[in-house]
Amino acid sequence: MGDPALSRRGFLAASAAAGLSMTALSGCGGDSDGGSSGTTTIEWWNISTTQPTKDVWAGLAKKFEDRNPKVKIKIVQLENDAYKSKMTALTASGKLPDIFHTWGGGVLKQQVDAGLVEDVTDRTKAWADGLLPVAKQPYILDDRVYGIPFDIGMIGFWYNKALFKQAGVSAPPTTWNGFLDAVRRLKAKGITPIALAGKEKWPGMYYWAYLAMRTAGADALQKANDDKDFTGDDFVQAGQHLQDLVDLQPFQKGFLGAAYSSPTGQAAAVGNGKAAMELMGQWAPVVEADAGKGLGADLGFFPFPAVEGGKGTITEVFGGGGGHALRKGAPQAAVDFLKFFASEATDLELVKKTGVLPVVPAAESAISDPNIKAVQAQLKGATGFQLYLDQAYAPAVGQEVNDSVAALIAGSKSPKQVTESITKTAKEEQ
Repeated sequence: MGDPALSRRGFLAASAAAGLSMTALSGCGGDSDGGSSGTTTIEWWNISTTQPTKDVWAGLAKKFEDRNPKVKIKIVQLENDAYKSKMTALTASGKLPDIFHTWGGGVLKQQVDAGLVEDVTDRTKAWADGLLPVAKQPYILDDRVYGIPFDIGMIGFWYNKALFKQAGVSAPPTTWNGFLDAVRRLKAKGITPIALAGKEKWPGMYYWAYLAMRTAGADALQKANDDKDFTGDDFVQAGQHLQDLVDLQPFQKGFLGAAYSSPTGQAAAVGNGKAAMELMGQWAPVVEADAGKGLGADLGFFPFPAVEGGKGTITEVFGGGGGHALRKGAPQAAVDFLKFFASEATDLELVKKTGVLPVVPAAESAISDPNIKAVQAQLKGATGFQLYLDQAYAPAVGQEVNDSVAALIAGSKSPKQVTESITKTAKEEQ
């Protein structure tokens, strides 16, 4: 409560930036419960804009409606960045959708602190207790549950086995120096080593976050946030390691203006064989096949390499999953939909048709893709876990991480300036 981001001034600025009108904002979280027809309309905002996920989710909404004739699901599907911008404006307006996508962490906490999110602890306990514990963690704040997961996973490198073989890279690298050597080998063969969506910033953040984990250790990122100080030598070193990669010019031509899931973006570059790899989450194969052709059997996965001399290990994982939260005062039908979406039957369908990692333990047997199995194995063997920084931290801090790392990649900030900018924003949030 009382957060400056939730002032009317902040709201107007946010809504203008997101391109939202007051009319559009007033459509969320209204009198969705009831009406003259006795029908409850639930507004569900999500980011499932790529196929087959988009159609699978629409089919699940229809299945829920068929089982609940007096409930209608109104789906609003937005691409990642557009969703984040509009949710910033909606949060500032104090009016959220009935059901909305969340990654948990600091962004969800801001919404909870503003009194905008329903505490679903008691209303979901009977069935949510059986979900995978690591998947639930980002949505538990002060021992209360404010969201229900539908996915869990990690960020890692997705690579083209054929292009690696062509460049003489016999096995995925396990160290940062080995990774840089693989980049050099690919370049020497005229192959673009890495695709990056520079326009959207968050994909670049993954590199700095992982390098910070590898140099400083996973716990150091949480401690830096708690202390509001990211200026330690290990964090500067993480930026220097990223600078070493950038200096090799590993990214595709025009990467600074490239989006993630567009036909000319990061996922398509890998999916069409135009770049050898991308650093992305467990959803990467689906998006590569939707935006491009997909690599089929040539697609492989490997974890982010260890940094020589670093305090972190290759078994410390960076990532997260997707979940759903409810606006404060959402109707019972919204809780019922969460239960339906978190059921074994639904999870089995999501695993089989969209490649997500299961949050219902009984659905794990449905994993058939070898790469998804590899991700699952890495998660099971993880010795540490860090949520995406732009979700784990307060929104302003997470945005500064994205902006500063993007500036480093673009050549306008030094590794030390990155840490100083993040620290300055973190202290301003006090």
